[in-house]
Amino acid sequence: MTQIFISDLHLDVEHPETVHAFHAFIESHCQSIEALYILGDLYEAWIGDDDDSMLARETTARLADCRASGTRIYLQRGNRDFLLGAAFAESIGAQMLPDYAVITCAGEPALLMHGDLLCTQDTDYLAFRAQVRSPAWQQAFLAQPLSARRAFAAKAREASQARQQQLKASQALDEITDVCPQAVTATLRLYGVHRMIHGHTHRPARHALILDGQPAERIVLGDWYTQASHLHASSQGLVLSHAPTG
Repeated sequence: MTQIFISDLHLDVEHPETVHAFHAFIESHCQSIEALYILGDLYEAWIGDDDDSMLARETTARLADCRASGTRIYLQRGNRDFLLGAAFAESIGAQMLPDYAVITCAGEPALLMHGDLLCTQDTDYLAFRAQVRSPAWQQAFLAQPLSARRAFAAKAREASQARQQQLKASQALDEITDVCPQAVTATLRLYGVHRMIHGHTHRPARHALILDGQPAERIVLGDWYTQASHLHASSQGLVLSHAPTG
């Protein structure tokens, strides 16, 4: 089985080069494989499955074409597109995955996740995550008109960027926004696997680990701000690749 894993595309009209790179990637890589896994943050912001923007229509059409070609599509929610729902998944013929999903990858079990839940030192974000993932908050938010939701998303983005700058200034960015090693080992042990694939941190790499005396691995997918980061998995093994998006 041939699988491709991507994450953190952060598709946005303000970055057309990334949108174009995604369209080209779908056409060149994802219409002749068995499965495409999108592990969160496909969009910079997702304000609901009733989003009528050109970006939403274009990307939905591309993914629907990919599915029509025979490629199965699997989606996880990220910290930017946590409002992706059943209607969006149905529109592209995709299957939504839970926050933690164990699959078979290159002949071995692997745990898929967005990665934000591994950043246990980022307590402010985790508190925000708990709030916006609650059914009551989402119901109230989705009841607002699209214009109000877009305004909220813009303010949330500004607040996120300001926080990033504050963390950089205090030299705490790397520590707070990266994964906690103890959370990684605890999660691998909980799900009984020795391989994990995630995004979120924008630090693409393959990390060799030792878990309970056995070799293990954590594979981190990169963001698409400057590179089309993806993991290609087949019977031949795993290859983590990056190509310029500009």
